[in-house]
Amino acid sequence: MLPIIMVFLKAFFVERPSLAAENMALRHQLTVLQRSVKRPKLRKPDRIFWIWLSRLWTGWRSALFIVQPETVKRHRQGFRLYWRWRSRREQGRPTVGREVRGLIRRMSGESPTWGAPRILSELLLLGYDVAQSTVARYMVRHPRPPSQTWRSFIKDHMAQTAAIDLFAVPTITFRVFYCFLMLRHHRRQVVHFNIAPNPTAQWTARQVMQAFPYDSAPRLLVRDRDCGYDGILRHRVENTGIEEILTACRSTSQNPYAERLIGSIRRDCLDHVVVLNEDHLRRIPTEYSRCYHQARAHPSLDRNSPIPRAVHSPQDRKVMARPHLGGLHHCYTRAA
Repeated sequence: MLPIIMVFLKAFFVERPSLAAENMALRHQLTVLQRSVKRPKLRKPDRIFWIWLSRLWTGWRSALFIVQPETVKRHRQGFRLYWRWRSRREQGRPTVGREVRGLIRRMSGESPTWGAPRILSELLLLGYDVAQSTVARYMVRHPRPPSQTWRSFIKDHMAQTAAIDLFAVPTITFRVFYCFLMLRHHRRQVVHFNIAPNPTAQWTARQVMQAFPYDSAPRLLVRDRDCGYDGILRHRVENTGIEEILTACRSTSQNPYAERLIGSIRRDCLDHVVVLNEDHLRRIPTEYSRCYHQARAHPSLDRNSPIPRAVHSPQDRKVMARPHLGGLHHCYTRAA
């Protein structure tokens, strides 16, 4: 860099004939250099010198031999790109906090059967306002939960509608028990649950009467065409003023809430345990019913449980996990 500056300063004090002879000698040496070296390498000070000289002297292109004019222009363009990058504005969505990401991974890891909608419901109840796509992105596993798409005409009368159904559960000794449940449509509450090895029409009618004593009976009762419901059950239901709605043959989608509850019991509970006997089968649904009513969030209930849970603020206390069914499911609340 120093010899170049010396040559530049010398041009202001040396006489013109000697300066012309010196330029001729330098140009001849540059010609010889171009024949021997096809592409000489420039260092960073050389590039800065040419950029600086191009701003001060308009005839800088005529003095270029080993450097092309486009090379000097390209470096100036590089400076513009650099300062444009330094002046860029941060755009896009706000980042998700580390605490929320860790909580999503914790929930999906501790409850592997949960999907993104279920975890989102828990986060909203804890006071975290995030999107479902964000939850699905940071989950440990991404199972696709089943979704309910059927809508019946009883939607406008949900508060006065109930449904009954039976489902079979085998034990470890290959003995089959039938579970009877009755469900209120309004808050998805299980109002009655019982087990019998051979349910009869009289036993089923007794369960309906025990589920709705006095004036608590619904106006509509949805059921399928099982032969165990005929006879005495139909007679007692008519005497209490309940109107029966029979589903079509082999059309389980016409009784969606009861079928969905049976599916939830199987997926969330019975598919993960081995039923030993009748007493064991009575204890398992009892504990699951407590978890179902007090902890399990439902998308159709504004992502809350049948017994509504309080919504906490993120500025409150630490998040605590309360296990249900031996740690198969968890309920997340703020510590007291």
